[in-house]
Amino acid sequence: MALLVTQLGIEEVRAHRTWFLCLGAVLIVIGTIAIGSVELMTMVSVIFLGWLLIFGGLFEIIHGFARRAWGGFFINLMSGALYAVTGILMVTHPEVAAVTLTLMIAMLLIAAGTFRIFVAFSTPIHHRGWLILNGAISLFLGFSIMSWWPSSGLWVIGLFIGIDMIFDGWTEVMLALSSGRSGGSATAQTAGA
Repeated sequence: MALLVTQLGIEEVRAHRTWFLCLGAVLIVIGTIAIGSVELMTMVSVIFLGWLLIFGGLFEIIHGFARRAWGGFFINLMSGALYAVTGILMVTHPEVAAVTLTLMIAMLLIAAGTFRIFVAFSTPIHHRGWLILNGAISLFLGFSIMSWWPSSGLWVIGLFIGIDMIFDGWTEVMLALSSGRSGGSATAQTAGA
């Protein structure tokens, strides 16, 4: 059954192979542009996140007033106000928001790396080496960001988004290219299994 589901997914990719290739190419180009202008990408991302928080906060406040009889009115009102104020601060002071978010990313990477290495050495696990490597890379990235902080706050977010877009784009491209390699229909392959 799992083979059938997997093959049906490949048939969908194969049917829309050009779309996957184009999407991948566009993501690679945009990711490369993002890496080429990491400060701009960081500011755009922080401002976009700020606007999302503003709109989310306003909707939560509206929801709170629309459902005043509900016991959660105060929590909706306060949560919405917190979202909206945070969003306004991010939109009006994107540099400060980027520096703050970057510090949080560095602390998260350090904590995650430490946890992964601790788990790798304290738990019998088959992929211990990969977990140690993953933890070491997280620690390296976290401490690298911290060593350049606060200036790293102006480029880290944009760099991470650009790298993610490039890898996502290559994933789409490789999926499209690999979908054309195997022939035959999904049902014919599973029927013979």
